[in-house]
Amino acid sequence: MKIYVGNLPFQTTDEDLAQEFSAFGEVASANVVIDRVNGRSRGFGFVDMPSDEEAQAAIAALNGKELEGRPLTVNESRPREDSGGGFRGGRGGGGYRGGGGGGGRRY
Repeated sequence: MKIYVGNLPFQTTDEDLAQEFSAFGEVASANVVIDRVNGRSRGFGFVDMPSDEEAQAAIAALNGKELEGRPLTVNESRPREDSGGGFRGGRGGGGYRGGGGGGGRRY
């Protein structure tokens, strides 16, 4: 079962996350999500536990538990909902200088 873990202290590592959950059973993987731009933790991560029973026990025990002064949010991970974003095709528009392209001055 894949588990979402939110409100993590920003210094938490993958190993720290795995250690918290290993008290409840086998941890197949533990990943803290890192921001691509600045290389720092985004404050949440995911843990994968093969046993649903062990995963449920970990969720029950760790949801709301304080880790370095921050109450964790722990629940079963849900699939991402499609926000309709992504590539829209065509040219970008709007912004400070109006619509896309055309001649005129380049700043």
